[in-house]
Amino acid sequence: MVPKLRVARPTNDLGPLLRFYRDGLGLTELGSFANHDGFDGVMLGHPQAPYHLEFTTQQGQLIAPAPTPEHLLVFYLPDHSQWLLAVERMQAHGYAPVVSHNPYWDRLGHTYEDPDGYRVVLQNAPWEY
Repeated sequence: MVPKLRVARPTNDLGPLLRFYRDGLGLTELGSFANHDGFDGVMLGHPQAPYHLEFTTQQGQLIAPAPTPEHLLVFYLPDHSQWLLAVERMQAHGYAPVVSHNPYWDRLGHTYEDPDGYRVVLQNAPWEY
């Protein structure tokens, strides 16, 4: 059995993150919850992947996002045509690439900033580790 990874992060506004990760990046909404002990949230990923992202908001609480240019989620897309489709989908939803803090990521990929200022890289390369 392969372990599963959940990356959880709070936000002040789920709507813009949902549009970025679901509509722009093309992740599937795997589940959501409302008013679960004062929290609302959504889980996004690919149904067969051993990971997913969870974004939560807590009613009555504001969080201070603390992204830096090196807070990255990297998606390796080795098939060039699949990578191009992902880049075109981001562009079609109004998301333009930003210059990566580390120039390595700009050589074979595009970096995007989500509505909270965290960054996602679409890397046109195989995962080699």
